[in-house]
Amino acid sequence: MCSGNKNQQESLIYIIYIISSNCNMFFLASLSHVPMSEQIVIGRLDEGVILPCSFESGPDVVVHWKNQDNYAYSYYKDRDQLEKQDPRYVNRTSLFLGTYICYVGTSLGKIINKVVLKVGAFVTPVMKYEKNTTNSFLICNISSVYPYPIITWKVDNTPISENNKEEIGSLGPFYINSRVNITGSNSSYQCAIENTLLKQTWTGRWTMKDGLRKKQRENVSLSCKPENSFFLPNEDFRVTWSRVDSGNSLVLAQFLNSSQETIINEPLLSRNKALINLHDFSLTLKDLRLSDSGEYLCNISSSKYTLLTIQTLHVGKLQVGLHNGFRFLLTTVPHLCLMVQEEVRIWTLLDAGEVWSVNLVKTVTKGHLKHYVYA
Repeated sequence: MCSGNKNQQESLIYIIYIISSNCNMFFLASLSHVPMSEQIVIGRLDEGVILPCSFESGPDVVVHWKNQDNYAYSYYKDRDQLEKQDPRYVNRTSLFLGTYICYVGTSLGKIINKVVLKVGAFVTPVMKYEKNTTNSFLICNISSVYPYPIITWKVDNTPISENNKEEIGSLGPFYINSRVNITGSNSSYQCAIENTLLKQTWTGRWTMKDGLRKKQRENVSLSCKPENSFFLPNEDFRVTWSRVDSGNSLVLAQFLNSSQETIINEPLLSRNKALINLHDFSLTLKDLRLSDSGEYLCNISSSKYTLLTIQTLHVGKLQVGLHNGFRFLLTTVPHLCLMVQEEVRIWTLLDAGEVWSVNLVKTVTKGHLKHYVYA
């Protein structure tokens, strides 16, 4: 169980507590002048932890653990002695922060270990981008954290104050939502959440790339290539592409680094597998429609960061050319329906559901193609 630990200072014994590797807890108290050591142990909420109690092995071992006035465990006469064990510690695996005393006695001597147990919690946070009809905003969320964290927001590396914060859990662990409004689309927003006890920091960053303008039936590349400094060797992460509308988000594709698997939910999306090894997660959206206009979000997330990249896509109507001062629409474009009513022709683009009325001026025949020219 433990090994020797000598030359400790003389001190009045107190109490202590331990969680063994099989998640059982132990305790005791005694009064006499025996060597005592003190250690600080940091555990994580909902995880096991071992509180150390080292001693020099000898015959007739007696072990007691106690926290304040609550017994967790006693061992003597070569077997467990649980008659005085506090019911709260029976098969208990959750942690109680505080000071614990371990007493160990053998025929060779006695020793007391004082252990200060500090408990932290830090469930991986997330950064979310949301919008409504009038505003866009960012949310940094952590569902379980203890002790209370340090949350900082920056715009272009300049600290700012959050606009709104929601908290649940007065004693901890805490649930926290921190929100800021996006006031400058050309700016970079950053949120950091730090747990000083666990020495753990998570960072979320949001940027907007230049807008894209395309025509119907064209293809577009939606880029997403983060800075190399955000990647660590052998680090697991997930890439998610989504379409963002007011009040909701539609997932288009996902990439899992652990399995190198790509899941595509939109049939008109494709990716270049060779770019993945370069940490380039760009996707191509093919055969554009007017309804494809909107905001596209790339989300790269790991246990240490979230990177959000937004691109706005505007899809315009089919390309209209000029011919002898007149504007005309080529009939070679797929899915066009032509209906003739006297001198007025109505073009209906079936995919987009748009109707244009034009006055027919003349027809132009080139080879096997016939174009209708209108003013």
